Amino acid sequence: MLSEYVKSADWKSEKHVPVIECDETTPVDTCTKITVSVGKEIAHPNTTAHHITWIALHYVPDGSQCSIELARCEFSAHAASTEGADTGPAKTCSFVTVCAALKKSGTLYATSYCNIHGLWASEKKITVA
Repeated sequence: MLSEYVKSADWKSEKHVPVIECDETTPVDTCTKITVSVGKEIAHPNTTAHHITWIALHYVPDGSQCSIELARCEFSAHAASTEGADTGPAKTCSFVTVCAALKKSGTLYATSYCNIHGLWASEKKITVA
């Protein structure tokens, strides 16, 4: 099972854990901002050799057996350059905000992938009222 390779921890002490930030309660079928970031308390280096490749956000409505992928963001710039590693003029930060209109309460699941430390996950309940 893939689940045995997914890591999780307290994001306040581990830089790889995706942090989900949104209102705990949202009105039915109203666009709600959901932000997912990696490195909120402890910055992730995001260098050519060590970076977050992508973040994905899933939603599982209460009572459902299926997840719905709300968003996936790939980070492509890691300060690489023809002049050498970490000399490039740009690098992406592991931060994404999406808006979603939900009809039912459920759980948000965020996953992120570090090219060295693998797959990380977190979750957050959201109430739709």
